[in-house]
Amino acid sequence: MDRLLRTLLANFICRGSINFTTADGATFSCGDGTGVPVAARFVTRQAERRLLANPELALGETYMDGTFVIERGSVADLLSIVMSQPAVMPDWAKPQWWVRYLIRPLRQLNLKARARRNVAHHYDLDGRLYSLFLDADRQYSCAYFDAPNTTLDDAQLAKKRHLAAKLLIDRGHRVLDIGCGWGGLGLYLAEMYEADVTGVTLSAEQLQVANARAAERNLSASARFLLQDYRDVPGTFDRIVSVGMFEHVGAAFYDTFFRRCAELLDDDGVMLLHSIGRSEGPDSTNPWIAKYIFPGGYIPAMSEVLPAIERAGLLVCDIEILRLHYAETLKAWRERFMARREEAVQLYDERFARMWEFYLAAAEMGFRKQNMMNFQIQLTKRQGIVPMTRDYIPREEARLRALERGARPALRMAGE
Repeated sequence: MDRLLRTLLANFICRGSINFTTADGATFSCGDGTGVPVAARFVTRQAERRLLANPELALGETYMDGTFVIERGSVADLLSIVMSQPAVMPDWAKPQWWVRYLIRPLRQLNLKARARRNVAHHYDLDGRLYSLFLDADRQYSCAYFDAPNTTLDDAQLAKKRHLAAKLLIDRGHRVLDIGCGWGGLGLYLAEMYEADVTGVTLSAEQLQVANARAAERNLSASARFLLQDYRDVPGTFDRIVSVGMFEHVGAAFYDTFFRRCAELLDDDGVMLLHSIGRSEGPDSTNPWIAKYIFPGGYIPAMSEVLPAIERAGLLVCDIEILRLHYAETLKAWRERFMARREEAVQLYDERFARMWEFYLAAAEMGFRKQNMMNFQIQLTKRQGIVPMTRDYIPREEARLRALERGARPALRMAGE
């Protein structure tokens, strides 16, 4: 077992430096010796067998279970090395990848009832967990670091400002926020533009908090949040925005999503989609992420998204790629979480805390080492709705920044 483990890991890890100790006490090193070395130990032979049988699933599971421990460095340091190898995955894991790729339509069969269960799995956790690492407005999506040394809170505010500028909102516009989270963006648009905002979510926890925040800000008349699937939303809207929700739609439902958005969008309307994306073509969801973090989730490649937009009859007006912004966001989340890790243990247990630590670290390295990105796609139903050049975006951001300086204190969670 030790010889097989050493051979396979050495063939995969050819950059960096990781020193392994087996369950039997044997030691070996992998990599070219560059960078800061990391040391890891297998506590049981079963952990070794699991890693060899299904590495993409077992690495996270054995770390959660405490049967694979980091003795020098952190799990983020380990994943930084593992995810920066020339090969995305070990050769012996490729057959499993093909199986996952072929059956991904079944894994992403996000019919309405299943979609709600998938959302509850992640977003209906104890609300105190998210307060450990998110910003004051509880923005759970990629921030926008528009200046050096920007804090997480300022970067999340800049994200809302950037999205608002691209939406070209006027006072009184009817705005639909698909996947509204805890309501931060919707409340920002209602407050800054006096827009009439409807936010929809499938999370009961998020719904309660979002409506409580609207009431606390005296915005309930202009910002309402509903427990509703995007497929069931009635009416039409001047503006549609969706941030960090498209990753839960599933590739088989892209046509459904964009056709429904086209039906909901006024003929003179503007839609903005903000999503994580793949830079290197279609793939399958990592099995550990699918099992423990985002069941039913899938990160799309642009080549999967644009054809569905075209088939829905929508026009692409602008595409912006945010490259390392999510890596920096996740780094900030991970550092905040680790600073308050014991509180997460008290909320759940040690295994959960290790799971969350692994999730944040793996997600960060996906953006930093494996070319994940975020895209923002601006859509209309006909030509001539948005300006011909992009100079309106920084101009509107500057106007909003000035308004923010004179506005009331920043939005916070209800009761905080």
